[in-house]
Amino acid sequence: MIMSHMNGYVQEASDQADAHRERAIDCPGEQNSLVQCPHSSAHMERIQHYQEELRKRREADNKAKHEIDPNASVRLKKLSQNPKVGVDNPTFEGKDRASTKEEGCPAEPVIELEELLQAVRCAQRCLTDDQSQHDVEVLLQLLTKEDFQNAYAVYSAVSQQMSRVSPTSPLTVQAQDLCQEVQKMLQSSQQQEGLELRVLLTSPHLQALMQAHDNVAVQEMAEAVNVTHYLGETVKLVRLEKARDTPLGATVRNDIDSVIVSRVVKGGMAERSGLLSEGDEIVEINGIPIRGKHINEVHDLLQHMQGTLTFLLIPSCQVKPAPHRQTVMHVRACFDYDPSDDPFVPCRELGLSFRKGDILHIISQDDPNWWQAYRDGDEDNQPFAGLVPGKSFQQHREFLKKTVTERSREQQGKLWYVKKSKKQRKKNALNLNSLEDEDILTYEEMSLYHQPSHHKRPIALVGPTNSGHDDLHRRLVSIEPEKFAVAVPHTTRNPRIHEKNGRDYYFVTRSSFEADLAAGKFIESGEYEKNLYGTSTDSVRHVINAGRICLLCLHNRSLRVLRSSKLKPYIIFIAPPSQERLRTLLAIEGKTPKPEELKDIIEKAREMEQNFGHFFDATVVNADPDAAFHELRRLIEKLHTEPQWVPTSWLC
Repeated sequence: MIMSHMNGYVQEASDQADAHRERAIDCPGEQNSLVQCPHSSAHMERIQHYQEELRKRREADNKAKHEIDPNASVRLKKLSQNPKVGVDNPTFEGKDRASTKEEGCPAEPVIELEELLQAVRCAQRCLTDDQSQHDVEVLLQLLTKEDFQNAYAVYSAVSQQMSRVSPTSPLTVQAQDLCQEVQKMLQSSQQQEGLELRVLLTSPHLQALMQAHDNVAVQEMAEAVNVTHYLGETVKLVRLEKARDTPLGATVRNDIDSVIVSRVVKGGMAERSGLLSEGDEIVEINGIPIRGKHINEVHDLLQHMQGTLTFLLIPSCQVKPAPHRQTVMHVRACFDYDPSDDPFVPCRELGLSFRKGDILHIISQDDPNWWQAYRDGDEDNQPFAGLVPGKSFQQHREFLKKTVTERSREQQGKLWYVKKSKKQRKKNALNLNSLEDEDILTYEEMSLYHQPSHHKRPIALVGPTNSGHDDLHRRLVSIEPEKFAVAVPHTTRNPRIHEKNGRDYYFVTRSSFEADLAAGKFIESGEYEKNLYGTSTDSVRHVINAGRICLLCLHNRSLRVLRSSKLKPYIIFIAPPSQERLRTLLAIEGKTPKPEELKDIIEKAREMEQNFGHFFDATVVNADPDAAFHELRRLIEKLHTEPQWVPTSWLC
């Protein structure tokens, strides 16, 4: 199979300092020079050379073992002493199979139908009870039916063909010479079959076929693509077609003097072809010895190669797990990641950068520390999957980073500190998993959701003070009151003259408010002038049940409660523009903020993104109020026409 060019080979150095460092073996886009494949005789000499090395290595490991393998075939030993000369003819394969059976290698010939009938009749004579006799009669009736006999004949023919071992390499490169030899033998033949065969062998089409066969056979034998066995070891040659800017998607590591394939990236040519496997040792590339080279040297070597490359490999002896179909997991990233700043990523060239809030399609979790993923929307631009930190790995190192930071703060300014006891250290270790799960956010599993036409998702606008989210909220309600509405809040103060219960507020007692607050019925609440105010989930549902879109302007601390309320909110962050543009917009409204106030607005927006950005479904920069309003309406309309990513827990 022809494959495209190699890229993404990595180092997994054995020493701890380089344990997480790998090097790409080939960088796409560079000018490469063509390296021709070696001659067939040179290939065979090198294969024999490495076979001899393998034999010596095995003898060194088994000096004390000189016993004859009792499972070895006697026939194979005889053949090794007296190697056969000539070409095997598959026509006589059945006879060889029969002789093999006599010498201890049992074959499994298909039982003839007549033999089966005789065996059933013999068993019938040995049975005495009536029920068994009846069962045998039914079986005999089935065996004698014409449909069954036809089906059995098909089964026998297929089984015989399946039992034949198809040659993995050409049987001969002299098919033309054999045709000419047979033609000479048939010159004196007067039989009808001989005359027909002679006409067939002299036809131009068959002669051209034999010529093409010999040409292909010479090439196949010269390149030695088939597997060569020697003393239980396997050496194989794999031919790859390296094209510019087409990465292969595989990584390698150094194992003492060996260069081992350590990772096959999903979606790459290596993974689709199946010719390279994890654990394979690369011995040669285009006749150049690789054993003993550092992977950086292999990287430099591959940079100057293109076209057809021939890899001499020692296949991995690891037991491969049964192939299974992996389920793709979709997650939302709760942190920013840049592989160029990560000292632990195995290969920076394969690392996948992402921002908080991005949707990642995790297609492989074979390595629990480094998952393989695509970024949503970039599948066409990514030739193969990228590496992202696994959930447990990211939680663990973030916890350690957090612990080190807290300890440094505690010890800052102190000349001495008391060493923690074993009991305290054990307590901290026991709290590791719980702290990771509760405090450290990494990924949130997501699923696609299309809102029903009768159940609109509530829209929550969040942003720092003076970012414009209140103005956008009022503008939506005033322009389309039949489409948008606000939830009626609760309060413990007394109603004023013009206020109506259920329209302006829900007026409740303080004890009732506090009971609902303790029961978790409020999305957000607060106290103003000794009166309690709050927005309940029931008020939001009332708007949704009326067929309208509920608009909410919330404090960022209320987002966690809102997302756990089963209301499936759509949260839009209204971000302020640059400091100068923000000054201009506030001046239009008649406000004259101080420079430190403008900086404070932008700093609060940055903090909101850092602490709550994983909750945001979209972000609108309010640099132009009209443009921001139209963008806001466009995002809301998308909820009607396109499915959106929501936490999988919402749909369970």
